[in-house]
Amino acid sequence: MKPIPDIDDAERWVVESALRERYGKRVETQLAEVELKLSPQDESLTACPTLYWEERGAGFVIAKIGDGHYRTMFYYPGDFNPEQYGTGRAGYDDLAECVTTVLRLQADHEKERLGVSSGKAARDLDGFGEHDLDDAGPEGPEA
Repeated sequence: MKPIPDIDDAERWVVESALRERYGKRVETQLAEVELKLSPQDESLTACPTLYWEERGAGFVIAKIGDGHYRTMFYYPGDFNPEQYGTGRAGYDDLAECVTTVLRLQADHEKERLGVSSGKAARDLDGFGEHDLDDAGPEGPEA
């Protein structure tokens, strides 16, 4: 089996552009390497070039599992016994779809962890009251 090509500048740009869009700021990614079973019947692990980043308390991994093929997951590194969360797919052949899917799933999972559900207003959530709301608008009554 031939080695998996490294992550190139164009691939890194796709990921970092999606992160800038999602978080509204530049998020630094790190090149890494993980060892994965590329298929369930594999007996050995394969070294895969990887992009890693952390944001909003979650760690993210996008591993290149072949030329133009990717696998992704996220986890919460601060948890006592961190679980890994995948996307339900063994792989992606579109890097933009891979990164946007993992970002969307992690955002949904973050809402669940915080107890946010559809239909809740800010006053229903923990932490409400730090900034009292009034009817004067975002600038306050003095504006």
